[in-house]
Amino acid sequence: MKKDSGSLKMGAERIRSGFNARCLWSWLLTDEDEQSGQPDASDVRRHPWKEAASFAAAAALVVAFFWYSLAQIDYRPDFSFLPDFRIRIWDGFLLTIGVSAAAMVLSLLLGILSAAAKLSRVLLLRDLSSLYVVFIRGTPLIMQIYLFFYLVGTAWGVDDRFWAGVIILSVFEGAYISEIIRGSYLSIDPAQIESAKAVGFTRLQQLRFVIVPQMAARTLPALAGQFASVIKDSSLLSMISVVELTQAMREVSAVNLKLVECYLFLGVLYLILTLPVALVSRLLEKRFRYEG
Repeated sequence: MKKDSGSLKMGAERIRSGFNARCLWSWLLTDEDEQSGQPDASDVRRHPWKEAASFAAAAALVVAFFWYSLAQIDYRPDFSFLPDFRIRIWDGFLLTIGVSAAAMVLSLLLGILSAAAKLSRVLLLRDLSSLYVVFIRGTPLIMQIYLFFYLVGTAWGVDDRFWAGVIILSVFEGAYISEIIRGSYLSIDPAQIESAKAVGFTRLQQLRFVIVPQMAARTLPALAGQFASVIKDSSLLSMISVVELTQAMREVSAVNLKLVECYLFLGVLYLILTLPVALVSRLLEKRFRYEG
């Protein structure tokens, strides 16, 4: 009888522990309100470690997938060569940061000007902006790099490859940023602007209190993605011998023939560059959140 009672207790404990494990796993995997079934943002704010644990689990799955893929072809990565090329890689890393930062600023300015031209009442400005956006967005970046560097750049005496790369990236990304800004402006309810005029707001006050707060909240996530694209697209500047990060790793792989290791490490370095952009975007989005 005691043996049966002990078995029942052990069985109950196993069921309870299994139930608790399933509840914990379900809690980690879901982000929904129990009553509404909708995503619950406050749950993540109350339990920030939950988001961290979920992200760590997702990252572990991705790493396991690639590790298993390498194991299937019996390939053992060897990164011992990296310290020997640290100066070359570091120089390429810094050059990528410099090109990307300069291109971010110039592309934002160009995007604002292009969006303003497309929203202008002057027909010529609207047509020029439309042609610019259609051409840039309708043709591949690699074609634009060759066209602007070897044709336009040569005609206008742009010999510095660094600044040529900055200008090319700025022109390319500016077209996308232009549409982001224009779409954000057009999404504002015209009644809000009319109400601001009715209460006596000047044009500057309309921009400060009505238009800019809403546009900031609506454009920042898209701009963050576009700025991350600036960093990644800078890798194509190696086509005109700009020794940025991708070109530096390409030269390293040509020396030691460690192609897989070089490009895996290259991916990690680009993540180091792009993840802070996404983090800053989230912080700015919270700072400029506008409740319409």
